[in-house]
Amino acid sequence: MPHSHQSQAQTAPRYTRTAMLLHWLLGLALVTLFGVGLYMADLPFSPQRLKLYNWHKWAGVSILALSLLRLVWRLVHRPPQLPAQVKKAMPRWQQLAHHGAHHLLYLLFFAVPLLGWAYSSAAGFPIVFFGLWQLPDFVAASPELADALKPLHKLSAFAMAALVLVHVAAAVKHHFVDRDGLLLRMLPGRH
Repeated sequence: MPHSHQSQAQTAPRYTRTAMLLHWLLGLALVTLFGVGLYMADLPFSPQRLKLYNWHKWAGVSILALSLLRLVWRLVHRPPQLPAQVKKAMPRWQQLAHHGAHHLLYLLFFAVPLLGWAYSSAAGFPIVFFGLWQLPDFVAASPELADALKPLHKLSAFAMAALVLVHVAAAVKHHFVDRDGLLLRMLPGRH
């Protein structure tokens, strides 16, 4: 892309520092928690597995709270529009995918931890946040419901992981292929 196109995108309105912090914090937390979830699922029953399951649940509740904070911030502080030159260069399907992926990610930010909380409650294992505060059960204990919720939690987590990979791939494409400066709007510092 021509240099003027890139400089226009770079001088376009950027996300707020708070939005950047919440974005990168949530991204790091999601990737870490997904990795721990994959690791712990195949562990034999042991004190380490129980410890990881408890940590996984605490982290899931923390991600739920962080997602709520991020959603409130986004509703109060509207994200910057795509720069006109970037929007003009994007085919319509990419614009729809851009907005659809963001909406679906927000939905999954809530669905994955809520399904996990519901599964834990249905299985009869309450969440004791940081080992100090027992959170209310999301649903009543029910082995049948637990059996139905477990694969939904797993499926939604894998769907979110796939969507995060697509999101990262799109950001890398915009930065290295299109060279339109779009990624710089979500990076801290001066560009």
